[in-house]
Amino acid sequence: MHPDKYSTWKMLQWDPPEFGRAPGGPPSNVAISHVRLGGRAAFMGKVGEDEFGDELVLMMNKERVQTRGVKFDETVKTGCTYMKVKFDENGKLKMETVKESAEDSLLSSELNLAVLKEARIFHFNSEVLTSPSMRSTLFKAIAWSKKFGGLIFFDLNLPLPLWRSRDKTREVIKKAWNKADIIEVSRQELEFLLDEEYYERKRNYRPQYYAESFDQTKKRRDYYHYTREEISPLWHDGLKFLFVTDGTLRIHYYTPLFDGVVVGTEDVLITPFTCDRTGSGDAVVAGITRKLTTYPEMFENQDVLERQLRFAVAAGIISQWTIGAVRGFPTESATQNLKEQVYVPSMW
Repeated sequence: MHPDKYSTWKMLQWDPPEFGRAPGGPPSNVAISHVRLGGRAAFMGKVGEDEFGDELVLMMNKERVQTRGVKFDETVKTGCTYMKVKFDENGKLKMETVKESAEDSLLSSELNLAVLKEARIFHFNSEVLTSPSMRSTLFKAIAWSKKFGGLIFFDLNLPLPLWRSRDKTREVIKKAWNKADIIEVSRQELEFLLDEEYYERKRNYRPQYYAESFDQTKKRRDYYHYTREEISPLWHDGLKFLFVTDGTLRIHYYTPLFDGVVVGTEDVLITPFTCDRTGSGDAVVAGITRKLTTYPEMFENQDVLERQLRFAVAAGIISQWTIGAVRGFPTESATQNLKEQVYVPSMW
């Protein structure tokens, strides 16, 4: 299917005329978005020798993502998720999903060390931790990356099975979490790992009286910034950055030296006529990784950090307003242009 065919579906997003393939996933989305923003990226993994694997690798090659770290295996099928969106008897959306996980068979001996040696940042998410056979491969890759001087970026991106138990999830991600130099979590994921019921009550609290001063007002739920004491259960000594994203509304950041929040814009409403928020979070992460590789002073200079995080926010905003996740990832110039429109010059 021609990619521009998505454009003709603008009024039919929730009732498309045919089945459409959408090769990719969070890791490949971040890689593609990173390249669109002017960086260089390589993808490591395994696919089957079938049309789905060929299509995925071809798409990444077209997007100039290096794929020499991808292994083809004729004995397994490419991991696919088949989703059919329909309405149940109560009128609610329902999805039927079947997944065959061929990517779980990548061996540590199949890692491309040349790719790891070139990488300044090794990015992964928690999906790989749900497969026992892949954990040893992941930690081997992390060890090699650290040996070569790379930074480890853990993009949590919790899959559905890990939302069932806080204790179980913390146990699964603990080792990877403690080895990461940079971690990105969403607001919902952070509160889930801490105590979502407490933060739900805090968000829904309405003060009895209007707070006149800014210092009082900013402590209300719309301006809330998690304190260091609150995130301390998740902090470890080797961590250089912890980012907590709340869509494109704000990015909270924490370093050993300082912490703060960068304010963006409200997420757009999900309707058949406005946007596709599928890849917005991946675009934000790609914006962060892109700037971390080009502005090392972000680690020590709070002003530089905030200026570059506004770039990541702008990337997420553009991604929300384009149909199709991969098609929606913006270029570096488009992102910079929007950043200069959203923020005043002193904040560029």
